Amino acid sequence: MDFLNFSSYDWHTWSTFLKEHWLLLAVALVVLLLIVRIVKTVVKWALVAVIVVGIVIYSGYSMDDLKAIGTKVADSVKQEAVTAMVGEVEKATFTTNSDGSFTVKTDNLILTGEPGSGEVTVSFRNTPLGTWKIDNTVQTLIDQAKQNSKA
Repeated sequence: MDFLNFSSYDWHTWSTFLKEHWLLLAVALVVLLLIVRIVKTVVKWALVAVIVVGIVIYSGYSMDDLKAIGTKVADSVKQEAVTAMVGEVEKATFTTNSDGSFTVKTDNLILTGEPGSGEVTVSFRNTPLGTWKIDNTVQTLIDQAKQNSKA
């Protein structure tokens, strides 16, 4: 679980923020808990989002900082998916769908694509990761899945 590796984050800044603003954070947490328990509609999640965004903005982190953290998490998940491709290549199955597209499945991955398109749609542990170009790793998985399905 590389996406849980927080060693590259600036913990000093976070700990200073928490020490200086613990009362505000405690009040925000109580308000969030009350909202989640009392409000039963979509408004609940809108209020929760507003409070969380307000705290993040108040903390001094910019949207660029948050995007950078999101990019790190996304890159970690992509790397984990590639590692799964390599590790699960022996279990991969290849299916040609009725519309001419194909599907490659392993325990954790699902790749779908059109023959000759050069791209596949990737899902890792039932979470869509978007469309990826077919590189050597993806092509190897597709080829091995075809061989596994013939055997």
